Amino acid sequence: MRILGGVLAALIVLIQYPLWLGKGGWVRVWEVDRQFEAQRGRNAQLQVRNQSLDAEVLDLKQGVDALEERARYELGMIKSNEVFFQIVEKNRARAPGAVPLLGR
Repeated sequence: MRILGGVLAALIVLIQYPLWLGKGGWVRVWEVDRQFEAQRGRNAQLQVRNQSLDAEVLDLKQGVDALEERARYELGMIKSNEVFFQIVEKNRARAPGAVPLLGR
């Protein structure tokens, strides 16, 4: 009778092994769930970024102000009736797209 009980206990343990440690076991399910939550967080960040880019594209297509601002900031463009002054402090880094002063 003890041998039969030992055999049955061993079979129960063998049946439980795939449930806990097998290919579709609980350990794998927990790992996949953790990866899923991490991906969900990344997707939320990318969705916010995409919405911002969509708004910027729409503004660039419809509005002239955003296009003018970008041309001024990134390309250093000025209008024909404007005078451009640039103040450079010795200890501060230059702004992106700033024209370096010659002779300094």
